[in-house]
Amino acid sequence: VIGSSRQPSITDREDMPYTNAVIHEIQRMGNILPLGLAHMAGKDTTVDKYTIPKGTMIVPTLTSVLHDESMWETPHSFNPQHFLDQDGKLRKREAFLPFSAGKRVCLGEQLARMELFLFFTSLLQRFSFSAPPGEQPSLEFKLGATHCPKPYCLCAVQR
Repeated sequence: VIGSSRQPSITDREDMPYTNAVIHEIQRMGNILPLGLAHMAGKDTTVDKYTIPKGTMIVPTLTSVLHDESMWETPHSFNPQHFLDQDGKLRKREAFLPFSAGKRVCLGEQLARMELFLFFTSLLQRFSFSAPPGEQPSLEFKLGATHCPKPYCLCAVQR
């Protein structure tokens, strides 16, 4: 869509649904911060059949949503098709919450989405990425306060 003669622009995003789907799937699988920021119920609230009293601390577990088997066709596999409709257009998913949930969702979400698109497309425009010969990429991670990928090697070859 862009070619190599110019830099990617945010206006290109609409014409690049597969690239956007890949970025979304990276965010879904990466899930850097599996526990969202703590919230507090401002009033007595009922969710489904559960009552949450006012003042109760709530910590959203984003992993449970981003890998929910009832919400994703292949929840434990990298699959950009999760974000494409039958016509190949980007589709929104209710279970896609990479920037947390509720009123305290990341305020910089829109800026972050634009920056991710520009950074990712600029890298792909200039480099081809692959695993070193004989190595298989892995989605394994170390679990702590964050999901930290296990060390790996990556080859970046200039186009």
